[in-house]
Amino acid sequence: MRLFQREQRSLFGEILDWMLTPLLLLWPISLALTWVVAQSIAGKPFDRALEHSVQVLAQRVRTHDRQSTTPLATAGDVLLRTDDSDQVWHQVLGPGRTLLSGDRDLPAPQREQPAVFGEVLLRDDHMRDESVRVAYTWLLLQSGESVLVQVAETRGKRSVLATEIIKGVMLPQFIILPLAVLLVWLALVRGIKPLSQLEERIRARSPDDLSPLDEKAVPQEVAPLVSSVNDLLTRLKDSIATQKRFLAGAAHQLKTPLAGLRMQADLAQREDTNAEALKQSLKQIGRASMRATHTVNQLLALARAEASGQSMAVQTCDLAELTRNAVQECLPRALERRIDLGYDGPGPGATGVRLQGNPTLIKEIIANLLDNALNYTPSSAAQPGVITARVVPYPAAGMVLLQVEDSGPGIAEADRELVFQPFYRVLGSNVDGSGLGLSIVREIARQHGAEIRIDEARPGASPPGTRISVRFPLREAALLPA
Repeated sequence: MRLFQREQRSLFGEILDWMLTPLLLLWPISLALTWVVAQSIAGKPFDRALEHSVQVLAQRVRTHDRQSTTPLATAGDVLLRTDDSDQVWHQVLGPGRTLLSGDRDLPAPQREQPAVFGEVLLRDDHMRDESVRVAYTWLLLQSGESVLVQVAETRGKRSVLATEIIKGVMLPQFIILPLAVLLVWLALVRGIKPLSQLEERIRARSPDDLSPLDEKAVPQEVAPLVSSVNDLLTRLKDSIATQKRFLAGAAHQLKTPLAGLRMQADLAQREDTNAEALKQSLKQIGRASMRATHTVNQLLALARAEASGQSMAVQTCDLAELTRNAVQECLPRALERRIDLGYDGPGPGATGVRLQGNPTLIKEIIANLLDNALNYTPSSAAQPGVITARVVPYPAAGMVLLQVEDSGPGIAEADRELVFQPFYRVLGSNVDGSGLGLSIVREIARQHGAEIRIDEARPGASPPGTRISVRFPLREAALLPA
């Protein structure tokens, strides 16, 4: 856990951390490896000199064995002298570990090591509490006896040379590392400069400028982000345009009944208005207020449907029961207009009529379809209109069908897509309405994954009537009987 957690992450800081952290971690590892390599490099020339000394002393031992002219001890002392930096010892052991020349304290090789005649070997050992490097070889004399020749040297020169190598490598790194950090920082500043330029261009825009950003002016890695922002701007632009059209249509729809209310109120206040005229004006005021109330209610219903989205409460709904209840609520209005309104379908609790959805919104679909049919279905005592709300379950197909069918003039095929737009009304209908009912139906159906279709109720007849079908999908739980 970080002790100082920043509220907002910095992309520049994140990249800088991920680049510098490995660099700073690798630096001490590099120094340790350099030290090991330097020790190996520093020891090689001295190992070769030590091997040469053993070979020369071994040659003297062979010569002494053949001629016996030069004392062996004198030859070793002359050949191997102590220099200013290191101590050098030699030892020649004959048969039975008999000391022929040199220092008796120099340790012999371990007995586990096999004797290899004529080959110079190297080992690390200790001589008088000092760490030494020892070169040794086994000789086979003419008499058949074996002789061990050893030369040991302390490590002073080796340590001095290794230290010089480390200094030569490490000191430049103390300059190169800060320079590398500076270059990485400058490269990052240069690399994220296009992001800063993009930020400046966005900040310089006016609030009403929703035009797409130029994707070619940014790096390839940032182009998907800019594309997503452009997509968001396009959807925001469409949403704002839709809201403007909605507000303009709402203002237009409310302006007519409000103007009627004001006109009728002015007429009722005239001094020469009699009781009959006053009664008529009040009647017109009531109708205008009802029309305004209906428009406002539908506007609120549309706003509520559009705002539901992901927050819509879902539960098991009985479509047959909701349809029967909606039909019963519309019966008084249907009787007033002399319209034969009825329900056709299974009773509540039947198999295949239960679906997952929001009962309030689904009932809003049924109510708007019935209201739309009641508005556009002509009726008289001689020829009453007929409206039928129908629920048809299709368990095998995993769906349930809601239909509202009327005996009205029908909807032309060219207008069947347009009628779902807010405030659109078919020309020549001469029916009071706001043009919001089917928009509400379509929005709620979309949220429930349902499909809407408009057909003629009686193809070829006059009038053909209208049949609006809404297909709701069912889940497996909805197919079980209640």
